[in-house]
Amino acid sequence: MKDIVRALSALAHELRLRVFRMLVVAGPAGLTPGAIAGQLDIPNATLSFHLKELMHAGLVTQERDGRSLIYRTAFEQMNALLGFLTENCCQGEACLTPGADSCKS
Repeated sequence: MKDIVRALSALAHELRLRVFRMLVVAGPAGLTPGAIAGQLDIPNATLSFHLKELMHAGLVTQERDGRSLIYRTAFEQMNALLGFLTENCCQGEACLTPGADSCKS
């Protein structure tokens, strides 16, 4: 439960949510801090703080590639969070049909 709260807390900030979504879109290739900062027009120091929070929450990984750092979504953690949020959806009944974009009301 602590990991879930930590992840939700990290995503409860507009800039961190934007960074996280950018990394999800980037997929396994990930992005460098420079690419992220450039797209969001934010200072590197600000980005560094927010990336650290996402890493602490287990939602983002960091890998050194030569002189560059590459940040990637931790898809396993993201899927665990989504699974937790939806595990009791519709009282255990399947609520999504193929191609649907939301649960039944």
